Amino acid sequence: MSILAIGWQPELRGILTVIIVVTVLCGSTYLVLATNLGARLGFLVTFSALAGWFFVMGAIWWSYGIGLKGPESTWNSIAGRTVLEDAAALNQSGALDAPIMVDRSTSFTEQAHVIQGQFVNEGWKQLPDSAPTFGQAGSSAAGFLEGTGSFAAGEFKVVNVFDKGGERYPRYADGKLDFLAFWHKPHYVLVEVAPLLAQRSEPGRAPAAARIDESRPHAYVYMIRDMGAKREPAAFITGGSLLLFLSCCWLLHRRDKRVMFNRSQLALPAKA
Repeated sequence: MSILAIGWQPELRGILTVIIVVTVLCGSTYLVLATNLGARLGFLVTFSALAGWFFVMGAIWWSYGIGLKGPESTWNSIAGRTVLEDAAALNQSGALDAPIMVDRSTSFTEQAHVIQGQFVNEGWKQLPDSAPTFGQAGSSAAGFLEGTGSFAAGEFKVVNVFDKGGERYPRYADGKLDFLAFWHKPHYVLVEVAPLLAQRSEPGRAPAAARIDESRPHAYVYMIRDMGAKREPAAFITGGSLLLFLSCCWLLHRRDKRVMFNRSQLALPAKA
């Protein structure tokens, strides 16, 4: 009965499909070439064509970011400095160069405006809520807030997203896009969230609009961008296939030179 526990979808079916495809396509090509060129030369020509096809396929995957892909880019946490629940924690995180100086009698709303101005003054870019990074960073920040237990789902609202770093280099002097700029500076983002007042839900009525709780401080989520390795598998396939293809071409070239040399030699006299 243990045979019945084997999953045919998609494990074994996928393996059998690959085996049949390789046997039919590559095997039929090798069979035709082997009958005309011989077993060894036919295999070398077939393998060279397969390596060349893998190189072309890998180059297309690498260029367009499709096919076999690695991990996508995402916002990662900074150890010990991700969820910052007040201005004191924000001072210790290192996100700002100068310490935040606010009076204790200042309301939490005014403190948030002071902190917002200091971020802008120190070179952080305040993103509009229509920017794609605003939604992506807000979604990642929500995961960290809910994961650490600082807030539950629906208890907070993303009010600001500040962005800094991420410049690529080397770049042209006029600032145009340079496709040879393979390196980049660390890219940071800081998401500001405001706590919400608890809303009563009444059956049959639409939920009330969310209101910010001004009696509690704003929280901040400090994250760094992980560029991922989306094109890395395709790059390895392209490079490895190119090396195999060039090696096979060199072997074929060396064989042709040896055949030409042998044919250029004088024929031995036939023995009586």
